[in-house]
Amino acid sequence: MAWPRVQLVVTADDFGYCPRRDKGIVEAFLAGTVTSVSLLANGTAAESAAELARRHSIPTGLHANLTEGRPVGPARHTASSLLSSEGFFLGKMGFRKALAAGDVSLPQVREELEAQFNRFRELLGRSPTHVDGHQHVHVLPGTRIETSRSGWEWGLLSKVGGRSMLSPALQAGVCQVFAEALQAFGVRFTRLPVERGVGSCAWLEAPERAFACAVESDARAAMGPFSRHGLRWTDAFVGLSTCGRHMSAHRVLASLARALEDIPAGRPLTAELMAHPGYPSVPPAGGCGEGPDAFSCSWERLHELHVLTAPTLRARLAQNGVQLCAIDDLDSKRPGEGVPCEATLEPFLKPSPP
Repeated sequence: MAWPRVQLVVTADDFGYCPRRDKGIVEAFLAGTVTSVSLLANGTAAESAAELARRHSIPTGLHANLTEGRPVGPARHTASSLLSSEGFFLGKMGFRKALAAGDVSLPQVREELEAQFNRFRELLGRSPTHVDGHQHVHVLPGTRIETSRSGWEWGLLSKVGGRSMLSPALQAGVCQVFAEALQAFGVRFTRLPVERGVGSCAWLEAPERAFACAVESDARAAMGPFSRHGLRWTDAFVGLSTCGRHMSAHRVLASLARALEDIPAGRPLTAELMAHPGYPSVPPAGGCGEGPDAFSCSWERLHELHVLTAPTLRARLAQNGVQLCAIDDLDSKRPGEGVPCEATLEPFLKPSPP
């Protein structure tokens, strides 16, 4: 394809998870590929990560976490719908199942988001450049725009009078609470994890592909609440299909080209690449209060670091006219100029086949 002019934000998630992960993230930033990081306010290395961010002037956002480890807010000291009997968050799928069952208190979600935002400000001395969600919790329903097989697979839909319906508890949804909180915080940028064609990526195993399609469906539905509360995000997103062992310079470029396909090129376009680089965690160090998970201990974190710090990816992006930038570099755009919203993106966000 003939590429339009593209500004690409490369965001490293899970900053503050452990010193080894953080060391790799900083190396990727200093190499010039990672341009932004998302900090876990409840990460065991959050304080040292904040110091690294200040030392190296790393643009830093908040990686809102409702699924892993211990909470930051009042839920630490009382019974909460967000926590297990052991006092930990319910996990990636456990939180989703509790939400689908109507067992999650949305006021408690708002309370924890506020606590993590305030903790971020304590650590960095400023507001985050952006806020996104650990394991994509920030786009959880909300009303789905359309049903999909992934919605049935994840247990979020049911039949009522012959129609596909969401549980009433999901109608307001985490995405609505998230949008209201960000508006109150004065934070304008978030992530919309809609990756065009992810459902057709044959290299993804079936569970990975099903989860990616569910995330994509939730993200499309979250566009309404996000737009109504003045949130902004990039025109395109890549990262669901290039995570871990699946990351390569070729796949990043191909996924970016696919994501930008058919989007009008009359203005500079913006995109985000989500990444999880770092040196693998070594137990018991790391995590968010209950030790590091298999994802963070995996060699795949090091694989991503190698791809991001090798010169190949940066050279190929430059050859295609892609400018690496931080979220702050997008902030100067005027309203309506390179600021996607429900009206401008919806024609191009076709569902990925499951």
